[in-house]
Amino acid sequence: MRDNPLVLHVLGARPNFVKAAPVVRGLAELGIRQGIIHTGQHYDALMSDVFFADLGLPEPVANLGVGSGTHARQTAALLTGLEDVVLEHRPALVVVYGDVNSTLAAILVCAKLHVPTAHVEAGLRSFDRDMPEEVNRVVTDALSDLLFATSPEALSHLANEGVDPAKVHLVGNPMIDSLFAALPKLDPAPVQERLGIDGRYAVATLHRPANVDDPEAARELVDAVLGVAEQVPVVVPLHPRGRQRLAEAGLVDRPNLKIVDPLGYVDFLSLVRGAALVVTDSGGVQEETTMLGVPCLTVRPNTERPITVTHGTNRLVTPASLPAAASKALGDGAATPSGELPPLWDGAAGPRIARVIEAWLRDDNLSPAAKGRAR
Repeated sequence: MRDNPLVLHVLGARPNFVKAAPVVRGLAELGIRQGIIHTGQHYDALMSDVFFADLGLPEPVANLGVGSGTHARQTAALLTGLEDVVLEHRPALVVVYGDVNSTLAAILVCAKLHVPTAHVEAGLRSFDRDMPEEVNRVVTDALSDLLFATSPEALSHLANEGVDPAKVHLVGNPMIDSLFAALPKLDPAPVQERLGIDGRYAVATLHRPANVDDPEAARELVDAVLGVAEQVPVVVPLHPRGRQRLAEAGLVDRPNLKIVDPLGYVDFLSLVRGAALVVTDSGGVQEETTMLGVPCLTVRPNTERPITVTHGTNRLVTPASLPAAASKALGDGAATPSGELPPLWDGAAGPRIARVIEAWLRDDNLSPAAKGRAR
């Protein structure tokens, strides 16, 4: 292993922070030097800074502040910014998370610079190439040197795409590590009191392009959420993405519908923990509700996390079927996962990933080009 190798983590959006925190802690416990590049894809305090504080992440070594924009413009800004930082710090390994544009840009930059990479949450597939995230997943996995899978089906997806199995490690889900660590702090009462919530309620999180970018789709979704609000009060922590479009479609404060700003990690999960029902189009929320045993209705035709359906509390619905599905879920009462949680969702994924990275660094897996730059 080269002397004092540096591992850099590229984080762009709030789910990345949640997944990275256990890995950062695991590597720190092994004494491995590391740093965080915050791309600023989620750029306001409610979408990023509070997550750093809640999760105990160290200050970034760089903050690119790329902000929002079209996929092309955002990715272009990420490519140029990340290239400069990677060249400056000359890491032994760059770790990327999930499927956001920051992950795609980092994997492309490192491939061109011959810098080794690791992908946490490898092998997830919705098989829907209309989703920008699906394209990001496929490209990232094809170019990564280490692939960390969160669930067994990911292994078969990667094998079917010809990924060398020697690169792939089934490690469990670091997002669940963060949730395990946060459980003692997840108290719904203070958040409910602050938001003026009394009694039974649902939580809705909506931001996927397919749901919010098209005005007709947004109106259909909002009408469905209003159908849920006729049955139970609904709290909507509204993601900046699509906020205006959803507001134009009628997602505004009204009886039984409360629109709030995005919440920090602990506050949001506290709110979810106390909910009778969650409506979402988020991948991470599907996993968190499975862990918490909260009924979850995912407004999407597919999911890259089918294990949350087979082993958890998640169900896929259309906007048209959402009110009826909500009625059934509310009538059934509190959910419990069907049997045990998914394999290796035990709160120890971060240390497993850290040990694999330590062994990989010790075995000196740098490419010849990377070794030349590292000296």
